[in-house]
Amino acid sequence: MMLLRYLSQIGKYFLMWKEIFSKQTKWSVMKGLIFKEIDDLIIGSLGIVAFISFFVGGVVAIQTALNLNNPLIPKNLIGYATRESVILEFAPTFISVIMAGKMGSFITSSIGSMRVTEQIDALEVMGVNSLNYLVFPKLIAILLYPFVIGISMFLGVFGGYVAAVYGGFGDSTDFIDGLQINFEPFHVTYAFIKTFIFGILLASIPAFHGYYMKGGALEVGKASTVAFVWTSVMIILVNYILTQLLLA
Repeated sequence: MMLLRYLSQIGKYFLMWKEIFSKQTKWSVMKGLIFKEIDDLIIGSLGIVAFISFFVGGVVAIQTALNLNNPLIPKNLIGYATRESVILEFAPTFISVIMAGKMGSFITSSIGSMRVTEQIDALEVMGVNSLNYLVFPKLIAILLYPFVIGISMFLGVFGGYVAAVYGGFGDSTDFIDGLQINFEPFHVTYAFIKTFIFGILLASIPAFHGYYMKGGALEVGKASTVAFVWTSVMIILVNYILTQLLLA
């Protein structure tokens, strides 16, 4: 029974995608919705992303420095380890899991509240494709999500630089030299490929749980929790698959 239930949910999820792109809302209306979603989902996330990225980058640099007990190990390893950690995993994956809580909860609760208050039913009665009206602007706004991750990468490395240099673990030359050692441009491409796919998951899974939820106001909170869990699980799973495909 549990397996059938999950298969049914997966089928409904893919049907949702079909409905999103059918019967488009007028562009004059959609344009305003897209800009609102960009403000809520992208601009509204920059503060927390900047704060976390800067300090976690600093922590990575400090932890790397504290483990360099052998004097034969060059100090530029601090910059190298910070760069690799931030670009490959921290910025695209760790930040996306955090955004599953912030963006995901917001998307699920906003759509779920409309379901509870029968606003979605009202849209359908007026002949509006509610999935296109509610979810499509979020998908378009989330196309700017790689921009957020790009800022996260920069601030993560900068935070590592500040922690390493001003914390007395190495000088500026060593850290910058470490940033340049064996730099592989494809790692940045890999990170943005992951980011794009994670962004689609961040918009679609919470929207699915909000749109198809049943019950009252209490169920909105439960739907937000379930959406966060499933979005996080899918991000980790897709991260593993993409790493195997692109880096192995």
